[in-house]
Amino acid sequence: MSETPPPPGNQPHVRTLDAHALRGLAHPLRMRLLAALRLDGPATASQLAAKLGESSGATSYHLRQLAAHGFVEDAPERGKGRERWWKSSHEGTALDEGQIHADDAVTRGAADVFLAEIARNHTQELNTWLGTAHEWPAEWRGAADLSDFTLRLTAAQSVELIGKLHDLINSYRDLPPPETGSDAGADSDSDSDGREAVRFHTHVLPRRTPR
Repeated sequence: MSETPPPPGNQPHVRTLDAHALRGLAHPLRMRLLAALRLDGPATASQLAAKLGESSGATSYHLRQLAAHGFVEDAPERGKGRERWWKSSHEGTALDEGQIHADDAVTRGAADVFLAEIARNHTQELNTWLGTAHEWPAEWRGAADLSDFTLRLTAAQSVELIGKLHDLINSYRDLPPPETGSDAGADSDSDSDGREAVRFHTHVLPRRTPR
């Protein structure tokens, strides 16, 4: 299976889904497994089963299916025990919008499942934040955002704006840790340098309004 070359600079390595790959990924548990590996790093089928509330038999099966379609691969640097460790093969996936209108009903159905699972995941992450925000320091509660905007744009202007938003977000990838004085050393991690994993969701939806 051919793969796209590594992205330049701070652009993530994203796989664009053709019809075959889409049909292989469009399953709620497979998408949850892939998301967990991307967000939290390599894991075994048993670890993922415990995290997602599934049986290890189910996670093992669907991990093998993801591997067959090139979404996950072995993590040999972690495979020191008897269990197989898995990691994501890419940092993200992109849906070819043509699949939504494909002539093949199976492909259209897979696109529907894929998009519905993304929407479900976004809703779950938002509800998790709302339910746990009180556990975070005030500085992080103030650093979160729930906003919406209404603009009057052409389709081309919307595409341009989406591209600019993605470029801006990606420009913040792999930034060096903040300078914290002479005590900052090589052992700095997400707990000691003030950084956390931050999730950004973008929803761009045309809406018909009364004239």
